[in-house]
Amino acid sequence: MSFEEKVAEKHELDTTSTSVNSNDRYYANENLVDPEERESLHRSLTARQISMIALGGAIGTGLIIGSGTALVRGGPLGICLGYSFVGCVCYLVMVALGEMCAYLPHKKGFPGYATRFVDPSFGFALGWNYVLKYLIVTPNNINAAGVVIQYWTQKVHISIWMVFLINLLGVRVFGELEFWFSSIKVVSLVGLLLMGIIIDLGGNPRHDRIGFRYWQHPDGPMGTYLLAKTHDVHLSIFLGFWSTLTNALFAFIGTELIGVTVGEAQAPRKNIPIAIRRTFFRILVFYVGGVFVISLIVPSTNQTLFVANKSKAGAAASPFVVATTLAGIKVLNHIINAAILLFVLSAANSDLYIGTRTLYGLAVQGQAPKIFAKVNRMGVPYPALIFCTCFCFLVFLNVSSSSAKVFGWFVNLVSTFGAITWMCICYTHIRFMKALKAQGMSRDDLPYKAPFQPWGSWVALVATAIITIFKGFDTFIPFTKDTFVTAYIGLPTFVLFYTGYKLYYRTSLIPSEKVDLITGKREIDEEEERFNREQEARGPRTRWQKIWENL
Repeated sequence: MSFEEKVAEKHELDTTSTSVNSNDRYYANENLVDPEERESLHRSLTARQISMIALGGAIGTGLIIGSGTALVRGGPLGICLGYSFVGCVCYLVMVALGEMCAYLPHKKGFPGYATRFVDPSFGFALGWNYVLKYLIVTPNNINAAGVVIQYWTQKVHISIWMVFLINLLGVRVFGELEFWFSSIKVVSLVGLLLMGIIIDLGGNPRHDRIGFRYWQHPDGPMGTYLLAKTHDVHLSIFLGFWSTLTNALFAFIGTELIGVTVGEAQAPRKNIPIAIRRTFFRILVFYVGGVFVISLIVPSTNQTLFVANKSKAGAAASPFVVATTLAGIKVLNHIINAAILLFVLSAANSDLYIGTRTLYGLAVQGQAPKIFAKVNRMGVPYPALIFCTCFCFLVFLNVSSSSAKVFGWFVNLVSTFGAITWMCICYTHIRFMKALKAQGMSRDDLPYKAPFQPWGSWVALVATAIITIFKGFDTFIPFTKDTFVTAYIGLPTFVLFYTGYKLYYRTSLIPSEKVDLITGKREIDEEEERFNREQEARGPRTRWQKIWENL
């Protein structure tokens, strides 16, 4: 059936409930319909794979390495408060995204929702902003891997070919490999949390029960960031806490990648809400629990902690490595360092996957060169993959500057691009809810209804905006050009994408009553029904199969 026939059928259905001329009823275009599966991404990711890919992509440098910077600047209480607050904001963003994904699980990611529910220029700007984020975050994780390896030796350069080859193997192989990588990460992190609690309670070679010792003066409870520059203790404490918000934002960014995997998810209306619930609670436990344990076993004044922008080569990349050294546990620090190396390479793998899928989605919508919409027989968008892989060579910036300084630049860039993404998701969800209301549809009838709405999306939007605007405060104390540029260049870049597309194509904000909530939905419904019939034909699951599928 052609696009025109589909739109005509949709308009015929709506003429019974509206007197508006069918030609003006919706803002629609042919790019709203997903391509046939043989010419596009394959729906081969299961719920457990989606959940683990999101978890694996999010648990990376932000927690394992970046938490050292947050601990030094914010102190033990500051880091716990900062990560808890941003975790709540992350939850509001996730449920907003989940509501849209469960209703219309198309293959264009959340830039596709922005194009459909807000304005094509808004979707274009969001899509390229997200591509830029993943063009930067992948080399950032490879650079972080280099930081980890420098703990052992400073003579090894990092290869980028592992992450490239795994992505080239196809979505089914990628999903299974990344599931196991992420599973190892989860098991390792659980082990690190247990190790931290045991060390804190005195189960270490020195039989020293630490308790909340490092929350006391002079190590805590709050850090004093830039005290030598401000000469004001109270101000430096506040700046230290605010700095943890920026680090926490960088750490939590990546959870939204479920909005991209939805295009390759099996039974997305069932599996996406499940994956979002699982991912949030796992990340809440691992992140908030992780930084709490770190605050107990590592003093914020320790000089061996890795701090972005100023650490020397060979500094312990993770606070967990510092903790084992302080506790006098031999060999374990090297084992943990090896596990952390797997953490960051797995995150790089997920990041490269998401970057290629986002670029593919833009190409399908006509907002990127059509060559990036090509896929091979396994459903891999290989031109987009090759393009994104080329940017991994940015990692060689650390040849002329220290790995710590480059890590700081990448953190600034990624957190800005990621924060813009969160704000766009929230605004898109607000417009989605307005469109539902304007067209007489109830949110109670949606496959997944997000809690705390509509205020949740507004709270997340405002909170993320405030953090983003003031995230680069330390670039002015004193003023430093490189950190200022990397902290804020994402904002004018987004505005440039948005205004450039709007002026060239003369687009406008889509009125709520004309937002197209239907085109492409029937095809997705039919695809999901076909999958459900295939599942039923397989017969009842055994107990072990059910456990495996619910991991």
